[in-house]
Amino acid sequence: MAIKLKTPISEEDIRKLHAGDIVYLDGTVYTGRDEVHIHALEAIEKGGKPPVDFERMVVYHCGPIMKKVGEEWTLVAAGPTTSSRMNSLEPKFIEKFRPAGIIGKGGMSQPTVDAMKKFGAVYFAITGGAAVLAAQGVKKVHGVHWFELGMPEAIWVLEAENLGPLTVGIDSHGNSLFADVNKSVQGRLGKIREKLGIA
Repeated sequence: MAIKLKTPISEEDIRKLHAGDIVYLDGTVYTGRDEVHIHALEAIEKGGKPPVDFERMVVYHCGPIMKKVGEEWTLVAAGPTTSSRMNSLEPKFIEKFRPAGIIGKGGMSQPTVDAMKKFGAVYFAITGGAAVLAAQGVKKVHGVHWFELGMPEAIWVLEAENLGPLTVGIDSHGNSLFADVNKSVQGRLGKIREKLGIA
């Protein structure tokens, strides 16, 4: 059965999630890719802060396609970015800003898994190549910050309604579906090599 959550999400509710759970999200979701992570961390190092509060919120690794109609922005497509691009930045971002969740595709590295376990966050995997479908889970665009970074790199403030299905790919207990799959693949490759006599 799918789980319905609304941002901000308490650490208690995040800790109840387990790898493989299916989730649908309501509430505010922020987009944020490489540049958002870099600029947010730089801001806090200089004694400042980013223009939004990421604490217990959800950050979507997404470079959306937007269209402006009059004074209003509308979301055309919201496909996920490959999350491994943020591997070097995510552990520190989680430590400093304490988001409840990250949405993306492809999983993330062990240091991020460790940070999620320590600080109570999860990784929500969304289907790649379904940008228009993902956009259907966004009811409204409330605004944009750091637009000078470019449309795909800015912080877009989205109002989600039934955003999903999202799969908990990494939970706050140190479990990662991606790591499990990788172990399985490596194990099979090892058996194939053994049969073929390849070192």
